[in-house]
Amino acid sequence: MKNNIDIKSLAQSTFELEAANVLALSDKIDEDYVKVIEEILTLKGRVILTGIGKSAIIAQKIVATLNSTGTPAIFMHAADAIHGDLGIIQKDDLIIGISKSGNTPEIKVLVPFLKQTGNTLVAMVGNRSSYLAEQADYILDTSITREACPNNLAPTTSTTVQLAMGDAIAVCLQTKRQFTDQDFAKYHPGGALGKQLYLKVGDLSDNHGLPAVSSSSDVRTVLISITKFRLGATVVTEKEQILGIITDGDIRRMLEKHTDVSNLIATDIMSINPKTIERDELAANALHHMRQNSISQLVVTDDGKYAGIIHLQDILKEGII
Repeated sequence: MKNNIDIKSLAQSTFELEAANVLALSDKIDEDYVKVIEEILTLKGRVILTGIGKSAIIAQKIVATLNSTGTPAIFMHAADAIHGDLGIIQKDDLIIGISKSGNTPEIKVLVPFLKQTGNTLVAMVGNRSSYLAEQADYILDTSITREACPNNLAPTTSTTVQLAMGDAIAVCLQTKRQFTDQDFAKYHPGGALGKQLYLKVGDLSDNHGLPAVSSSSDVRTVLISITKFRLGATVVTEKEQILGIITDGDIRRMLEKHTDVSNLIATDIMSINPKTIERDELAANALHHMRQNSISQLVVTDDGKYAGIIHLQDILKEGII
């Protein structure tokens, strides 16, 4: 083990090398790239991505990105393809083969079979003179100056560049298709990301009931309402109109000001003009309003009428942060 290696400098040089090669892709966006995007946009089938080794792993990530942004895609391992997986390919599909050298034995065996299918073949390749590039209909140039690996062997810079090219393809397709955040939500129903895009305020506040007191309610009634619903607040209403809100903080301030609270009523304690949000708004928007106003609750309304309370903890429990 070498003890005189500057770890920070080594990491920084890795970033610099990979970043420089990613930026160099800008000069490699040519007519082939444009035609590939245009052909995928009119494709009746799917985009089939194939590769071997680390390129296969990158292919799988690109497939995931395409699928999640509105372009049907599927991964086919180059080694498995000639052992039955060629059946994945349908007549309206487009195939993208990913390879740094474009000359690996598996690719050389596979390409003639791919050509026999009659499908458009795209080479995402680091060597424009390679076998894969020469056989392809279009070339996406992902050549690099060198790998970040000190031996210039382990796929590092090359896979980063391939990944960036895949992201650029997905972004171009997504933008041309006007793929919206609502479309994105349809493909991401699970996890925090999906919840940010589809979970509504009402989905959370409806679970709590309607903590409320009248304007003339005494302190005991107010405390019972706050305690019962465990939202740290209750709303003061009169004939379905929201007059104000009483929070735990309002109770503490009341106790600091008054030694005798027996004659106090809700209107003496409440804060007027509470922050509200409509029940059909996104829960993520509720979180934004809470942060913006440094509060833990929002009064939920339905067409202007009182419909409940949403608490910061409701949102955090869903993983929306």
